[in-house]
Order: sequence, then structure tokens, then C-alpha cells
Amino acid sequence: MATYFITGIDTDIGKTYATAMLAKTLQASGKTVITAKLAQTGCQGISEDIKLHRKIMGIDLLAEDIASLTCPYIFDMPASPHLAARLQDKTIAPQVIIDSINQLQQSYDVVLVEGVGGLLVPLNDKVLSIDIVASQNWPMIIVSSPRLGSINHTLLTLEAAHNRNCKVAGIIYNMHQQSTPAITEDTKKVILAYLKKYNGNAALVELPTITDIDNPPKTNLCCLID
Repeated sequence: MATYFITGIDTDIGKTYATAMLAKTLQASGKTVITAKLAQTGCQGISEDIKLHRKIMGIDLLAEDIASLTCPYIFDMPASPHLAARLQDKTIAPQVIIDSINQLQQSYDVVLVEGVGGLLVPLNDKVLSIDIVASQNWPMIIVSSPRLGSINHTLLTLEAAHNRNCKVAGIIYNMHQQSTPAITEDTKKVILAYLKKYNGNAALVELPTITDIDNPPKTNLCCLID
């Protein structure tokens, strides 16, 4: 049993696709795997991101999805989870999330927990996403990209993880968000250098553009998982 936290350098960086593609790759390698989310904002019912995970994985919704174990907090407002919860007179309790993940761990080889936005997004007035990750010692996988600004955001995320003694298992370099060839290659080079500085043998793996979610491309993302 292993749990990994999938975080992004910012919102709309491709965490949901990266998480689903990693799950699909692990499935193909013979592991039992389930995805989860800390919280979901901007929807009702079952998490839209969990639904996309299952679609890319090629499976139906699971009993754990129906029971809200894979995403215990869902809010209407498309906002930071602490604000979305407050607008519905609710508060996110970190222990509820932790208990849900612990329950999932009992039935699967790998649990992939997708974050909400970036690593320092607040879940309530006192707790950031990174607080849960650090308390549970979940290795994290960072989703970055070649887009302009990624170097700064990625290095800040690596610094935050290092300062909290969080292990970074690797970086998924989302090629859907292309820039010029020079920026794409230089950004990758700089990010990889700082990844190695803090995390030794951690890998950077490219995620190709997904043009058809019913037939996603093959990847070697499973090399990020021990």
C-alpha cells in the first residue's frame, strides 16, 4: 500500500489529467489503484474530477465514489476550498479527509490523492493542503509545464516541499501547455536541476497532449511510483 499526493504549481495546470493518466498506467502494470481528491469546488454531487479520472481509466464510478470516500468535500462555488466551504456554512475537517484516505489504503496497492490548486491552498482558516501532506508523510508528485512562469512556480513548490521535509517523488511535465521550443527545453532543464538538488534521483516525466480521452496515449509515468 502506498499513497501519493498529486499537486500542481498552480490551478489549471493539468493535475486531473496527470492523476488519471498515472492511475491508468499503474493499472496497466497490474497494480490496484484508486484516485481521490482532498476537496472539489464548483460542482455538485460526485466530484467532476473523479468522474474524469474514471473515464480516462476506462472504468465506471466505484462504490467508494458513491460513498464519498474519494472526495469527502464538494462545494458549489468555484473558489478556494476554504472560501467555498465558508459560503455554505461549512468547515473542512482535515481528519475527515485523512480517515477517508486511510480507508482507501486498506483495499488498494496505490492511492493517488489529487490536491486542489497549488500546495499552499488553504482548506480552512488554519490548515493548508501541505499541512495534511506533511502530517501523513505522503510523497508528492508535482505537475508542471513549459508555459511561461512555470520555473518560478515550480521552484517555489519545490522549496515549500523541502522546507516541510516532504519527499518529492517526481515531476510530471505537462506538454499540453506548450511554449516556444527554446522556453520548453530551458524550463525543463532548470526545473530538473532543482528537482535533483532537493530530491536526488527523482524523475521528470513528460505527459503528452491528450487529444482523445477515450484513447489516451501510453506513458511511462509509473516510473514515478516506487
